[in-house]
Amino acid sequence: MNTRSMIFTLYGDYIRHYGNKIWIGSLIKLLREFGHNDQAVRAAISRMNKQGWVQSEKQGNKSYYSLTGRGLKRMEEAAHRIFKLQTETWDGQWRILMYTIPEEIRNVRDELRKELVWSGFGTLSNSCWISPNKLEKQVYDLIDKYDIKQYVDFFIAKYDGPDEDQRIISKSWDLQEINERYSDFISEYSQKFIIDKNKIEKGEMTEAECFVERTKLVHEYRKFLFVDPGLPEELLPEKWLGGHAASLFGEYYKVLAKPASHFFEEVYQEGNEMGNKDQSYNMFDHPLILD
Repeated sequence: MNTRSMIFTLYGDYIRHYGNKIWIGSLIKLLREFGHNDQAVRAAISRMNKQGWVQSEKQGNKSYYSLTGRGLKRMEEAAHRIFKLQTETWDGQWRILMYTIPEEIRNVRDELRKELVWSGFGTLSNSCWISPNKLEKQVYDLIDKYDIKQYVDFFIAKYDGPDEDQRIISKSWDLQEINERYSDFISEYSQKFIIDKNKIEKGEMTEAECFVERTKLVHEYRKFLFVDPGLPEELLPEKWLGGHAASLFGEYYKVLAKPASHFFEEVYQEGNEMGNKDQSYNMFDHPLILD
């Protein structure tokens, strides 16, 4: 597993709930549980610092790292989508973003595409992105962020044929491929869930092992944020496995949550005399996630 990607997972599921700041020594110790060495962790956090995801702070001879405003916003968006309990009701309208971004700022165009995929947009045609979800705020935030007002047009409209809305879905997303990925996730983690639940009930699984498994679980499940647009239930196929995968993830997470949090807290406190923490933090107990 990529070191930088694992650090993002730790910030999203743990660190941001414990003062949003961690000593580099504690971060290194946590990532050793996954086989990442000191040099890899320092290189990854340095890269994240340069990219504007985290910021560093010196206290005595210790270096601490916290998420920037940009980093916090991304983590909150991700958490809301990962731990969302049900899909939103569709209002029957499509959000359509069209752009003509000149070649001389193609880097902006490339970054915009990545952001649109992350937000859940699909490509209806070249430079035409579409979503049934209420993403107006995200769209205007992106327009402001990249200063591309003069290059884009944004519409909210109903599809008037000649076919049904499902035709738009099939042109913009490969739901069969996404469903197959959910099937693979369910096959792998259903078995792991039963095994680990039994181990925990019998006291045969350490807190460190629970920490590793919970982190791996979140790390794997959050990959769906980059492929699943989170379509309303009305637009999903009959045998959609996203709901099954979400239920499995939730149950498995709850079983691992308390011992995993306790292990994290012990490592965290070794180098962090600062910031507040939520005791045995469990994402499913957080009211913002349940909205």
